[in-house]
Amino acid sequence: DALPSAPSADFERPAASQGAGRGEGAARRSPSREIAPEPIERPGLGTEWGETRVSRISTAPFVRADSERPFAAASLFYNDAEGARAMARASGFRRTSPQAFTLAGGAVEVGLRAGGGGFLSGFVAGETSHVVGEAGQRYSIVLRNLTPTRIECVVSVDGLDVMDGEPAAFGKRGYLVDPHGELEIDGFRQSMDTVAAFRFGSVRGSYANQKHGDARNVGVIGVALFHERGTTPWTLDELQRRREADPFPGQFATPPGR
Repeated sequence: DALPSAPSADFERPAASQGAGRGEGAARRSPSREIAPEPIERPGLGTEWGETRVSRISTAPFVRADSERPFAAASLFYNDAEGARAMARASGFRRTSPQAFTLAGGAVEVGLRAGGGGFLSGFVAGETSHVVGEAGQRYSIVLRNLTPTRIECVVSVDGLDVMDGEPAAFGKRGYLVDPHGELEIDGFRQSMDTVAAFRFGSVRGSYANQKHGDARNVGVIGVALFHERGTTPWTLDELQRRREADPFPGQFATPPGR
């Protein structure tokens, strides 16, 4: 089960009047009534507050190396097939097979797993990763820690923290993921034992809109990563060095003594 970190010691968390007739028998006009237009439904997917599911967790101590600033943060966008096609037309893209996306400079892999168990497919457009889903589909967020140290992951859906359902912020606490470990988040946390499942639905029906009346951030999942104090920082620069390491740096043989 995923372990959410415990707070560290050094961190707090008119009516219109009728026209007067002139002379006897003059007709009176009825007040005009303006009919407000029906609100336009935004297209695409949002994440709804789904059914209650069992998902037990416990707490564990974790003191951040920096309580307010993550060493990396990344976004994973989602939409339905029509919305995905619109995004693809708007920018160059590369379709992917069902899988997790490597984000945050290679520190983590993040994917959306369908209720049936397989990852949802998507595409990469420019510097952003997109996943394609369907209305009514249940999903979970899967994170894999690709670093050799334990990290804390603060996760948001549609701009809301998955722990408390309130606007997400770096200062909030998250889930712990062991070195090279995997974490699966099934929904918005209701208690230490249950969550409300993530389900794709309409923007109007999204939890963000229904709970807070704010759908500005619908369609994006956020991940912020924090190091533990006392560990060797796994920086983006170091991750880049690892990716650029050359397994065969020597090109040609040289004479002895050189």
